Amino acid sequence: MILAIDMGNTHIELGLVDDQGILMSERIKTDTNKTTTEYAVLLHTIFQIHQIDVKSIEGAIISSVVPPVVNLLRDAVKTVTGKTPLIVGPGVKNGLRLMIDNPKQLGSDFVVDAVGAIERYGAPLIIIDMGTATTYTYIDETKAFRGGTIMPGVRISLDALVSGTAQLPRISLDAPEHVVGTNTIASMSSGIVFGQASMLDGMIDRICDEMQVDAPVIATGGLSKLIVPHCRHKITIDHELMLHGLKIIYDRNCGR
Repeated sequence: MILAIDMGNTHIELGLVDDQGILMSERIKTDTNKTTTEYAVLLHTIFQIHQIDVKSIEGAIISSVVPPVVNLLRDAVKTVTGKTPLIVGPGVKNGLRLMIDNPKQLGSDFVVDAVGAIERYGAPLIIIDMGTATTYTYIDETKAFRGGTIMPGVRISLDALVSGTAQLPRISLDAPEHVVGTNTIASMSSGIVFGQASMLDGMIDRICDEMQVDAPVIATGGLSKLIVPHCRHKITIDHELMLHGLKIIYDRNCGR
Protein backbone atom coordinates (compact mmCIF):
# COMPACT_ATOMS: atom_id res chain seq x y z
CA MET A 1 0.00 0.00 0.00
CA ILE A 2 1.33 3.42 -0.98
CA LEU A 3 0.34 7.00 -0.26
CA ALA A 4 -0.44 8.84 -3.52
CA ILE A 5 -0.81 12.64 -3.43
CA ASP A 6 -1.95 14.98 -6.20
CA MET A 7 -1.43 18.64 -5.35
CA GLY A 8 -3.49 21.05 -7.43
CA ASN A 9 -3.79 24.81 -7.21
CA THR A 10 -6.95 24.62 -5.11
CA HIS A 11 -7.04 21.19 -3.48
CA ILE A 12 -4.72 18.33 -2.56
CA GLU A 13 -6.10 14.85 -3.19
CA LEU A 14 -4.47 12.05 -1.26
CA GLY A 15 -5.21 8.38 -1.25
CA LEU A 16 -3.95 5.00 -0.13
CA VAL A 17 -3.63 2.67 -3.10
CA ASP A 18 -2.60 -0.95 -3.53
CA ASP A 19 -2.70 -3.42 -6.42
CA GLN A 20 -6.42 -3.98 -5.86
CA GLY A 21 -7.42 -0.33 -6.02
CA ILE A 22 -8.00 2.74 -3.88
CA LEU A 23 -8.47 1.99 -0.20
CA MET A 24 -9.05 5.53 1.01
CA SER A 25 -9.09 9.05 -0.44
CA GLU A 26 -9.51 12.53 1.00
CA ARG A 27 -9.15 16.12 -0.15
CA ILE A 28 -7.65 19.04 1.72
CA LYS A 29 -7.14 22.65 0.71
CA THR A 30 -3.87 23.70 -0.90
CA ASP A 31 -2.40 26.42 1.30
CA THR A 32 0.96 28.01 0.56
CA ASN A 33 0.97 29.55 4.03
CA LYS A 34 0.92 26.25 5.90
CA THR A 35 4.11 24.90 7.45
CA THR A 36 5.50 21.38 7.21
CA THR A 37 4.22 20.69 10.72
CA GLU A 38 0.72 21.86 9.84
CA TYR A 39 0.59 19.57 6.82
CA ALA A 40 1.95 16.74 8.95
CA VAL A 41 -0.82 17.29 11.50
CA LEU A 42 -3.42 17.14 8.72
CA LEU A 43 -1.99 13.88 7.37
CA HIS A 44 -1.78 12.36 10.84
CA THR A 45 -5.38 13.34 11.58
CA ILE A 46 -6.66 11.84 8.33
CA PHE A 47 -4.88 8.56 9.05
CA GLN A 48 -6.36 8.52 12.55
CA ILE A 49 -9.89 9.14 11.24
CA HIS A 50 -9.56 6.21 8.83
CA GLN A 51 -7.75 4.07 11.40
CA ILE A 52 -4.71 3.65 9.17
CA ASP A 53 -1.53 2.20 10.64
CA VAL A 54 1.24 4.30 9.06
CA LYS A 55 3.59 1.31 9.36
CA SER A 56 1.55 -0.38 6.60
CA ILE A 57 2.44 2.38 4.13
CA GLU A 58 5.27 1.07 1.97
CA GLY A 59 6.05 4.24 0.04
CA ALA A 60 4.69 7.54 -1.26
CA ILE A 61 4.51 9.60 -4.44
CA ILE A 62 3.59 13.24 -5.06
CA SER A 63 2.46 15.04 -8.21
CA SER A 64 2.27 18.82 -7.89
CA VAL A 65 1.57 21.92 -9.96
CA VAL A 66 2.37 24.15 -6.96
CA PRO A 67 6.20 24.18 -6.65
CA PRO A 68 6.39 26.27 -3.42
CA VAL A 69 4.49 23.60 -1.48
CA VAL A 70 6.22 20.47 -2.79
CA ASN A 71 9.06 20.45 -0.28
CA LEU A 72 6.71 21.22 2.63
CA LEU A 73 4.46 18.30 1.73
CA ARG A 74 7.39 15.99 1.02
CA ASP A 75 8.83 16.69 4.47
CA ALA A 76 5.40 16.29 6.08
CA VAL A 77 4.97 12.86 4.47
CA LYS A 78 8.45 11.85 5.65
CA THR A 79 7.63 13.03 9.19
CA VAL A 80 4.37 11.07 9.41
CA THR A 81 5.19 7.90 7.47
CA GLY A 82 8.97 7.68 7.61
CA LYS A 83 9.01 7.37 3.81
CA THR A 84 10.56 9.89 1.42
CA PRO A 85 8.05 10.34 -1.41
CA LEU A 86 8.91 10.10 -5.10
CA ILE A 87 8.21 13.44 -6.83
CA VAL A 88 6.80 13.21 -10.36
CA GLY A 89 8.97 15.25 -12.71
CA PRO A 90 11.90 15.09 -15.14
CA GLY A 91 13.96 11.94 -14.63
CA VAL A 92 11.07 9.92 -13.22
CA LYS A 93 10.07 7.00 -15.45
CA ASN A 94 6.49 7.30 -16.65
CA GLY A 95 6.39 5.17 -19.82
CA LEU A 96 4.94 7.97 -21.97
CA ARG A 97 6.15 8.88 -25.45
CA LEU A 98 5.95 12.66 -25.48
CA MET A 99 5.52 14.07 -28.99
CA ILE A 100 5.56 17.74 -27.95
CA ASP A 101 7.96 20.66 -28.38
CA ASN A 102 9.50 20.67 -24.89
CA PRO A 103 8.74 17.64 -22.70
CA LYS A 104 10.43 19.28 -19.71
CA GLN A 105 7.69 21.93 -19.61
CA LEU A 106 4.88 19.39 -19.37
CA GLY A 107 3.00 19.62 -16.09
CA SER A 108 2.99 16.54 -13.90
CA ASP A 109 -0.83 16.57 -13.87
CA PHE A 110 -0.86 15.99 -17.63
CA VAL A 111 1.61 13.14 -17.22
CA VAL A 112 -0.21 11.35 -14.42
CA ASP A 113 -3.63 11.72 -16.06
CA ALA A 114 -2.25 10.27 -19.31
CA VAL A 115 -0.51 7.33 -17.63
CA GLY A 116 -3.64 6.41 -15.68
CA ALA A 117 -6.00 6.83 -18.63
CA ILE A 118 -3.93 4.79 -21.09
CA GLU A 119 -3.69 1.94 -18.60
CA ARG A 120 -7.44 1.98 -17.89
CA TYR A 121 -8.94 2.88 -21.27
CA GLY A 122 -6.36 2.30 -24.01
CA ALA A 123 -5.90 4.66 -26.96
CA PRO A 124 -6.68 6.87 -28.83
CA LEU A 125 -8.13 8.97 -26.07
CA ILE A 126 -9.13 12.50 -25.07
CA ILE A 127 -8.64 13.33 -21.39
CA ILE A 128 -10.35 16.33 -19.77
CA ASP A 129 -9.24 17.43 -16.29
CA MET A 130 -11.57 19.97 -14.69
CA GLY A 131 -9.92 21.67 -11.76
CA THR A 132 -8.68 25.22 -11.27
CA ALA A 133 -7.91 25.10 -14.98
CA THR A 134 -9.68 22.92 -17.52
CA THR A 135 -7.16 20.92 -19.54
CA TYR A 136 -7.49 18.64 -22.54
CA THR A 137 -5.00 15.97 -23.56
CA TYR A 138 -4.92 13.96 -26.77
CA ILE A 139 -3.36 10.49 -26.77
CA ASP A 140 -3.03 8.98 -30.25
CA GLU A 141 -3.60 5.38 -31.36
CA THR A 142 0.06 4.49 -30.65
CA LYS A 143 -0.37 5.69 -27.03
CA ALA A 144 1.82 8.73 -27.69
CA PHE A 145 1.13 12.02 -25.90
CA ARG A 146 0.44 14.46 -28.74
CA GLY A 147 -0.40 17.63 -26.81
CA GLY A 148 -3.31 19.44 -25.31
CA THR A 149 -5.16 22.60 -24.39
CA ILE A 150 -5.31 24.73 -21.23
CA MET A 151 -8.09 27.19 -20.43
CA PRO A 152 -9.64 28.87 -17.38
CA GLY A 153 -11.58 26.49 -15.17
CA VAL A 154 -15.22 26.76 -14.17
CA ARG A 155 -14.70 28.57 -10.86
CA ILE A 156 -12.07 30.91 -12.29
CA SER A 157 -14.52 31.87 -15.04
CA LEU A 158 -17.28 32.49 -12.50
CA ASP A 159 -14.97 34.45 -10.19
CA ALA A 160 -13.83 36.64 -13.09
CA LEU A 161 -17.44 37.30 -14.10
CA VAL A 162 -18.47 38.31 -10.59
CA SER A 163 -15.37 40.37 -9.74
CA GLY A 164 -15.38 42.12 -13.12
CA THR A 165 -18.97 43.33 -12.91
CA ALA A 166 -20.74 45.67 -10.53
CA GLN A 167 -24.13 43.99 -10.18
CA LEU A 168 -23.71 40.26 -10.76
CA PRO A 169 -23.83 38.21 -7.54
CA ARG A 170 -21.84 35.14 -6.55
CA ILE A 171 -23.89 32.02 -7.29
CA SER A 172 -23.70 28.27 -6.69
CA LEU A 173 -22.84 25.91 -9.53
CA ASP A 174 -26.30 24.44 -9.89
CA ALA A 175 -27.78 23.83 -13.33
CA PRO A 176 -30.94 25.84 -14.07
CA GLU A 177 -34.04 24.28 -15.61
CA HIS A 178 -33.77 26.27 -18.84
CA VAL A 179 -31.00 27.55 -21.09
CA VAL A 180 -32.78 30.89 -21.50
CA GLY A 181 -32.89 32.34 -18.00
CA THR A 182 -35.70 34.63 -16.87
CA ASN A 183 -33.75 36.22 -14.01
CA THR A 184 -30.16 37.13 -13.21
CA ILE A 185 -29.34 34.01 -11.18
CA ALA A 186 -30.82 31.62 -13.74
CA SER A 187 -29.09 33.44 -16.59
CA MET A 188 -25.72 33.25 -14.86
CA SER A 189 -26.23 29.58 -13.97
CA SER A 190 -27.06 28.81 -17.59
CA GLY A 191 -24.00 30.64 -18.85
CA ILE A 192 -21.64 28.90 -16.46
CA VAL A 193 -23.03 25.34 -16.51
CA PHE A 194 -24.44 25.02 -20.02
CA GLY A 195 -21.78 27.32 -21.43
CA GLN A 196 -18.99 25.19 -19.98
CA ALA A 197 -20.71 22.01 -21.20
CA SER A 198 -20.97 23.48 -24.69
CA MET A 199 -17.30 24.41 -24.52
CA LEU A 200 -16.38 20.81 -23.72
CA ASP A 201 -18.49 19.54 -26.61
CA GLY A 202 -16.99 22.08 -28.98
CA MET A 203 -13.40 21.34 -28.02
CA ILE A 204 -13.97 17.60 -28.35
CA ASP A 205 -15.32 18.18 -31.87
CA ARG A 206 -12.32 20.32 -32.81
CA ILE A 207 -9.78 17.83 -31.45
CA CYS A 208 -11.46 14.92 -33.23
CA ASP A 209 -11.66 16.91 -36.48
CA GLU A 210 -8.01 17.99 -36.32
CA MET A 211 -6.72 14.53 -35.42
CA GLN A 212 -9.23 12.77 -37.71
CA VAL A 213 -10.37 10.36 -35.02
CA ASP A 214 -13.48 9.50 -33.05
CA ALA A 215 -11.76 9.04 -29.71
CA PRO A 216 -13.37 8.09 -26.39
CA VAL A 217 -13.41 10.91 -23.84
CA ILE A 218 -12.52 10.57 -20.15
CA ALA A 219 -13.13 13.39 -17.66
CA THR A 220 -11.67 13.79 -14.19
CA GLY A 221 -11.30 16.55 -11.63
CA GLY A 222 -13.61 17.84 -8.94
CA LEU A 223 -15.83 19.93 -11.22
CA SER A 224 -16.43 17.30 -13.89
CA LYS A 225 -19.46 15.88 -12.07
CA LEU A 226 -21.16 19.30 -12.28
CA ILE A 227 -20.61 19.95 -15.98
CA VAL A 228 -20.22 16.64 -17.83
CA PRO A 229 -23.83 15.44 -17.28
CA HIS A 230 -24.96 18.40 -19.42
CA CYS A 231 -22.67 17.60 -22.36
CA ARG A 232 -23.98 16.08 -25.59
CA HIS A 233 -20.91 13.92 -26.12
CA LYS A 234 -20.56 10.64 -24.26
CA ILE A 235 -17.96 11.34 -21.59
CA THR A 236 -16.84 8.87 -18.92
CA ILE A 237 -16.17 10.43 -15.52
CA ASP A 238 -13.28 8.88 -13.57
CA HIS A 239 -12.53 10.63 -10.30
CA GLU A 240 -9.85 8.04 -9.41
CA LEU A 241 -7.76 8.58 -12.53
CA MET A 242 -4.99 10.61 -10.92
CA LEU A 243 -4.48 8.26 -7.98
CA HIS A 244 -4.31 5.25 -10.30
CA GLY A 245 -1.81 7.07 -12.51
CA LEU A 246 0.36 7.85 -9.50
CA LYS A 247 0.33 4.20 -8.42
CA ILE A 248 1.45 3.10 -11.90
CA ILE A 249 4.31 5.62 -11.96
CA TYR A 250 5.38 4.61 -8.47
CA ASP A 251 5.51 0.94 -9.50
CA ARG A 252 7.52 1.76 -12.64
CA ASN A 253 10.14 3.53 -10.58
CA CYS A 254 10.29 1.31 -7.53
CA GLY A 255 10.79 -2.05 -9.21
CA ARG A 256 7.34 -3.55 -8.67
